[in-house]
Amino acid sequence: MPDLVASDRAEEVAIFRSQVIGSIAHRELSRGELKAALRQLSHTRFRSPGSVVTRTISVPTLERWYYRYRRGGLAALHPKPRNDRGRAKALTAEQRSLLLDIRREHPSASVTLIVRTLVADGRLARGAVSPATVRRLYREHGLDKVSLRAAAGGTPRLRWQAERPGALWHGDVCHGPTLYIDGLPRPLRIHGLLDDCSRYVVALEAHHTEREVDMLDIFVAAIRRHGRPAALYLDNGSTYRGAALEVACARLGIALIHAQPYDPQARGKMERFWRTLREGCLDYLGTVASLADVNARLRAFLERHYHGAPHSSLMGQSPDVVWGQATQFRDLDDKQLRDALTTHEQRRVRKDSTLSVDGIDWELDQGFLAGCCVTVGRCLIDNPQAPWVEHEGKRLALHRVDAAKNAVRRRRPRTTEEKKKTPFDPPTALLNGRKEDNP
Repeated sequence: MPDLVASDRAEEVAIFRSQVIGSIAHRELSRGELKAALRQLSHTRFRSPGSVVTRTISVPTLERWYYRYRRGGLAALHPKPRNDRGRAKALTAEQRSLLLDIRREHPSASVTLIVRTLVADGRLARGAVSPATVRRLYREHGLDKVSLRAAAGGTPRLRWQAERPGALWHGDVCHGPTLYIDGLPRPLRIHGLLDDCSRYVVALEAHHTEREVDMLDIFVAAIRRHGRPAALYLDNGSTYRGAALEVACARLGIALIHAQPYDPQARGKMERFWRTLREGCLDYLGTVASLADVNARLRAFLERHYHGAPHSSLMGQSPDVVWGQATQFRDLDDKQLRDALTTHEQRRVRKDSTLSVDGIDWELDQGFLAGCCVTVGRCLIDNPQAPWVEHEGKRLALHRVDAAKNAVRRRRPRTTEEKKKTPFDPPTALLNGRKEDNP
């Protein structure tokens, strides 16, 4: 059983007082006997709560405690707070009005800045008012920083959670320590996806960059492994504001949600996981040779510690256990996933039958499309796959340009259909024509 202790400082003091007078409080004493007992008790030394020394207690104080206890029990022995508590008595009425007006007009100014400015202007004497006194004044009138932030928010903040595992995933990027690979500094960006209900990490991978395509790669890997979520909750960074992610989520039936700007508290679960990851892994990476070494350490942290550790927000259960209790996941076959992440763009084929996709030159075998605008299709996942051209219902392959190989490559003649010409010979038509046809 948990220890039974006093609920607050006032009850602790009341219990002490009841123990001091307890030896006489339950005895029937006449007036003379009570006075003698109180006088004798006043010679005893007691150590009050929180004190390091002992002291005696006067007879009037003991008598007051005695009669209070007889009338109202333990509650009557609670110390009474001052009526002017928190009123900043060191301030005059003019000073109070001045400080309150400044706070209302300049809510972002700190107490230290306000006091320093008033002293410099000569409106307050140096040392006359301490910042702590001003803070008590603002707290009394609801002008402290906490109250101002709550008022600016408009609505109260509530603790919330998704109804089941797989209903909502958080996505974010954590900036890790700089890596030195082959003597060169390289940035470290940890991309992660966290299930809201179970706090289970469905994807965690280290990269050197913070791009939309990096996010798509780990998102697709997580969907293939765990199924698709009902919603994806992201911040407002450029990594998560691209059209590709928006279209992909719409095709997959996933609600894409972006947090309100300048409200990091709304994504507290993800921020709390990053803190846990830093304290348990990232702050102790040491010397690593590559991203593969970092990813190996991240996987070990998840599998051997985080997923199996009890979580306070899960009532002591581990993310592994809560995630394993899920009964329904929205499975997705690979074709549906690839179709959802396939994009189409318009490109003009150059005269040498080549076109550019993401800075890479590709060439077509169909030379008759030179100079034409064509539709280029490509899948944003599985990077090794080459893009293709869609023309008149046909899918035409693209090949990487090899200029050195093309220098000795035999030029392929156009097909028979391409070389076929429509007959058009006016002189011959006149020669072979009938006379009555001539005017």
